[in-house]
Amino acid sequence: MQIKDFLDKKAIKPNLESRTKEEALEELTTLIEKTGKVSDREEFLRVVREREELGSTGIGYSIAIPHARSSGIKSLVGAFGISKNGIDFDALDKEPVYLFFMLAAPKDAGGDYLKALAIISRFLRRRKSRQFLMKAETVEEIEKIIKREED
Repeated sequence: MQIKDFLDKKAIKPNLESRTKEEALEELTTLIEKTGKVSDREEFLRVVREREELGSTGIGYSIAIPHARSSGIKSLVGAFGISKNGIDFDALDKEPVYLFFMLAAPKDAGGDYLKALAIISRFLRRRKSRQFLMKAETVEEIEKIIKREED
């Protein structure tokens, strides 16, 4: 499995408009909606917010990976966005988050969901990957960076 298997170019945004954690969750959910894999937006948002209440998915290194399994999702799907100004996301290292990768999966998704989370985490923990992504200005650039770094 690779990121391209669950990240649709319609769900990539090189310049998020969000200024707050809540706005970021909404904006990333809107990106996932564009893929056609959301059957119930409010249900998914409710579940992803509950997940954030358990502990922030801001893992440090300027990264957040909000994720949830929900009956409002048809199949495994991701969204990726970059905040040029950074967002306070209650990250573990208390630093602003610039790179956001939201992962959404059906309620019954198991192995593939966990595998996708591991792939995203491994990819974004590489300093070079993060540096390249931070400079990206277009969806196409982001796609090329992901493809190149995964190969």
